[in-house]
Amino acid sequence: MLRELLKDLSGQQKISECRVVVTLNLAGEQLDPADFPLLAITLIHNASPKGFGANHNAAFKHCDSPWFIVLNPDIRMPEPTILRHLIAGTPTASEGIRAPLVGNSQKGMEDSVRVNLSPLSLALRALGKREPYSPDGQSKLGRNFYWVAGMFMVVNSQAYKNIGGFDERLFLYCEDYDFCVRSYLAGYSTDLIKNVRVIHDAQRDSHRSMKHLRWHISSLLRVWTSAPFWKLVFAGSNYEVIEQRSNDAS
Repeated sequence: MLRELLKDLSGQQKISECRVVVTLNLAGEQLDPADFPLLAITLIHNASPKGFGANHNAAFKHCDSPWFIVLNPDIRMPEPTILRHLIAGTPTASEGIRAPLVGNSQKGMEDSVRVNLSPLSLALRALGKREPYSPDGQSKLGRNFYWVAGMFMVVNSQAYKNIGGFDERLFLYCEDYDFCVRSYLAGYSTDLIKNVRVIHDAQRDSHRSMKHLRWHISSLLRVWTSAPFWKLVFAGSNYEVIEQRSNDAS
């Protein structure tokens, strides 16, 4: 999956202005940057596996640009203009996070933008009642609270630094939610870039692996007992959802 993503990145406009930080998180993993001559690749080799937050915080130490992109290896970028649109311009002081629309290879849409991560929202998802939203109808999510999935997040580097990056106590799962909450509480915006669409086929390891399920439950419990979660609840953030989108893929 990583090699396919790196091929996609090689074809992106403005990629010459970017550094690609690849973290090899497991023993024995290999990657030869020479296989991708159009990319300026920095490799991080971990002596032992680290969590999502720790890995991205380590990658951020190599960031010297206005934007820092969090990108899963199972993302595909089929159009060469995706990167150019997402990093266009210098972030304003209040701009926090940009995110593309996320679809899947079956031409459906993934629910990559969600309302607050509460026990009720999880129960509704388990019943198949996921929050509807209309990414085609609105590019800015405004001051209502929404969080975007960490598979693809374009973050204002100064905002990332100001809120302290990802919480490394969350080994896997919920790091993206916690980051979005702290970004929101610090006054930064979350913008959905409606004319940019990437592909992601969710792995959903916590549905098949007991280890991943334990990590998921542990992260949820930590989130629900955290100060940012309760600050958001008592801040009275707006939980209204954006109008139902059509089933047609954009």
